[in-house]
Amino acid sequence: MAAETVNRVTVDLREELRFDATNGEGSAIAMDTIPTEGGLSPMETVLAALAGCTAMDVISILRKKRQDVTAYRVEVAGRRADEHPRVFTDIALRHVITGRNVAPEAVRRSIELSEERYCSVHAMLSKSVAIHSEFEIVPATD
Repeated sequence: MAAETVNRVTVDLREELRFDATNGEGSAIAMDTIPTEGGLSPMETVLAALAGCTAMDVISILRKKRQDVTAYRVEVAGRRADEHPRVFTDIALRHVITGRNVAPEAVRRSIELSEERYCSVHAMLSKSVAIHSEFEIVPATD
């Protein structure tokens, strides 16, 4: 049986409702209930985790497919329930790929592989929330 991977994060109170979440290597993000105070809300960190996870997969796959990607952005929006607990009821991902002669089929398949095979955040969230993806290819202008 394969060894289980354990991820550890510590969350420390800084002030009011502001916390710093730090992993074992010392990388940190700030979390706060009031985004204007700096940091992401805990629910925004869930969206960021999903976008980051799928973005890492998709760009890796596109590079293996030798697609000439010069910029890549994932926009994510989550709709939340009105009543507590205010869980996400729908999440929309929009992949914006900039590059030269990027093949739409390569992008579509890369996103599909991320969602169906590689992205563990997507696998976990999709058990309880509808997740929709779309993409746009923007020609590089240089």
